[in-house]
Parts: sequence; C-alpha cells; structure tokens
Amino acid sequence: MEKSYLFLAEGFEEIEALATVDILRRAGMDVATVAVGPSLSVSGAHGVSVNADLAFDQADFSDAAWLICPGGMPGAANLVQFEPLCALLQAHAAAGGRLAAICASPAVVFAPLGLLNGKRATCYPGFEQACIEAGADMQAQPVVVDGDTITGQGPAAAIPFALAIVRHTLGADAAQQVASGMLICGDI
Repeated sequence: MEKSYLFLAEGFEEIEALATVDILRRAGMDVATVAVGPSLSVSGAHGVSVNADLAFDQADFSDAAWLICPGGMPGAANLVQFEPLCALLQAHAAAGGRLAAICASPAVVFAPLGLLNGKRATCYPGFEQACIEAGADMQAQPVVVDGDTITGQGPAAAIPFALAIVRHTLGADAAQQVASGMLICGDI
C-alpha cells in the first residue's frame, strides 16, 4: 500500500496536522509524520510537542500517495525554507503526484513553488494574494479539491480537509464511514 507523508516543522498548526493524521489512519491509510528539522520532537505553534515518525532523510518517498503540509506560523515558513522538501514537492507534482496543504501552507509553501498555477484553491484568510499572484483561482470555501491537489482554509477545516483526502483516495463510502464513526452528521 502507498504511504502518505505529513511534514512537521517547528511552529506547525497542531489541529491541522494531528486531525489529518488521525482521520487518515481511521480510514486505514498508511501515513507517517516527517520531521523536517534536526529532531524528531517538533513543537507546534501552540506549544504541543509531537514526536514525528521519521526524519526527512530517513523516508523513502518513492511510494508516496500524498505529500501533506499543515499550516501554522512559523510552521509553514519553516517548511518552505527546507529546500529538500521544496524539491520533493515539485518533483512529486511534476510526476502527477497528490498534494495537500492547509491554512498558510497553500500560500507560503505551494504558491512560491508554482504548485497552484491554474488550480482552484483556498487558504487561510489574508494569505490569498500570494496564491493569486502564483496563478491560483481562489475560492472562499473551507476545502477545495482540484485534480490531485487539495487545499484547506485553517483549523476549523481540518476535519473536512482530511476527509477530502480520504474521499479522493478511498472513495466517498470510506470517507462517510469514517465521518459517521466520528459522529459527523450529514453528507461529507
């Protein structure tokens, strides 16, 4: 089975990272957290420390189903400053790979790398201009799916963002089953 990778840098948004990992694992997807800094212990924007599953240089991304960037500041800025991650994201996109980013990451990470050019997207309010300048068609929606790219607005969109990844990977029934198990009412 393909593995998905969620990248953690100092200052990541905890809800976006942890809710996404939790929901993908509930769906039976193989997902690993990857530290982009010098330590497996990574502190979030609100002081929650997480031990990542892998260091960046330990991971084999050749089987990547999804490459996922949570937001948060300075987390998103720290992600884009990590050149090996930038190169990986660009190569994965060029090969037709699936990408997901939420909150500040669509604007701070994906936009400057050219990953939103010609795509519909969303991001944390106030960051839209960077996406527009990078050629994105911005949508005022919590989650936007455009082909193999999924973007989300912020912490409140973390659950629908993760469920969109599940839906895109395993289908609507799998996403609905996970949502129902979490007591999320209605269609997702």
